[in-house]
Amino acid sequence: MLPPFPLFLLHPFQLLIHSPNTKQFPFLQMATKVYIVYYSMYGHVERLAQEIKKGAEAVDGVEAKLWQVPETLSDEILAKMSAPPKTDAPVITPNDLTEADGIIFGFPTRFGMMAAQFKAFMDSTGGLWKTQALAGKPAGIFYSTGSQGGGQETTALTAITQLVHHGMIFVPVGYTFGDGMFEMENIKGGSPYGAGTFAGDGSRQPSELELGLAFHQGKHIAAIAKRLKGSA
Repeated sequence: MLPPFPLFLLHPFQLLIHSPNTKQFPFLQMATKVYIVYYSMYGHVERLAQEIKKGAEAVDGVEAKLWQVPETLSDEILAKMSAPPKTDAPVITPNDLTEADGIIFGFPTRFGMMAAQFKAFMDSTGGLWKTQALAGKPAGIFYSTGSQGGGQETTALTAITQLVHHGMIFVPVGYTFGDGMFEMENIKGGSPYGAGTFAGDGSRQPSELELGLAFHQGKHIAAIAKRLKGSA
């Protein structure tokens, strides 16, 4: 009878044949994918999305990607609304969501709820809902309003219903951002539900504190997505 073949002589990928548990070989594990999916008409939500992406990518082993949802307004209408051209972030389809290990959704507020463009995209995910293809995936939300009383928390609360019906795991920021959550001297968007900003008449851009919360949210949710993927 021949002696056992020494496994240390095998190529790393050949080791999988003998030990399919990749937890023993961290270098063989697939990266955790975090998708930041957003709608932005004037760029405020997109600026938060960019910072969230940076935060997610600060976690080792995480790949983050920005996606836009489809626009529902015509170019003519957008021009009349003085909306700037869209950036080159790819437009997402419902099936793209299944590839993510964690998803962070962002949108501006319209009358205390998510913008119709984003709701239209969520309505198009009925096929995923039917199969519960997104069930168990961690998800977060972020948003922008025109004023301090513009409905940031009502937008968050009504958005959570979308996650619940898909069986997703809502991951709030809570108060993990520390002292920044208690800032009282300066205007600050965001809440325990997620990062946020106030756009005012459109000229106000996200502040450093708001961007800091966005970065933290990306890092926070990415770390949880990585942990869940590793324990699967």
